[in-house]
Amino acid sequence: MDETNEAVPLSESQTEMTEMLLPDSTNALGRALGGVVLHWMDICGAISAMRFANRQCVTASMDHVDFIAPIDVGEIAVVKAYAFNTGRTSVDVKVDVHSEDPRTGEKQETTTSFLTFVAIDDDGNPTTVPDVVCETDAEKQLRQEAVEKRQKELESIIERMREDY
Repeated sequence: MDETNEAVPLSESQTEMTEMLLPDSTNALGRALGGVVLHWMDICGAISAMRFANRQCVTASMDHVDFIAPIDVGEIAVVKAYAFNTGRTSVDVKVDVHSEDPRTGEKQETTTSFLTFVAIDDDGNPTTVPDVVCETDAEKQLRQEAVEKRQKELESIIERMREDY
């Protein structure tokens, strides 16, 4: 396993994709299928992780996802991702999606989630990843917000599990 553990700026991982929602990706109401949105999130998150780790990365997990607003046919989906934390071989990525109405310019947050990817070497084995470094105050703020939001969501999940059992 590669044991280099240099630091890479958060900015190296920032990735943005845009997709136009076409009828073949919608439900009977003309809104984005959840699976299509999850697919976009997984692709954007993987690109972010690979840019950060400079390695092939595979999806290990996706946290809880709430669809808080629809994306309607003809609207543009903007998917943004960045690496905010690492383990020894894993990269945690925050992925945000918002919709844009190209006629009015109106933007709406649609969903956010956290995905974890594992970096793999040429033989398909997990390999070490660099640490995240924040070079600007804006990057520090992005990272802090992601860490805090994910921690809050994990605590909420644990609390719900305790209530259910």
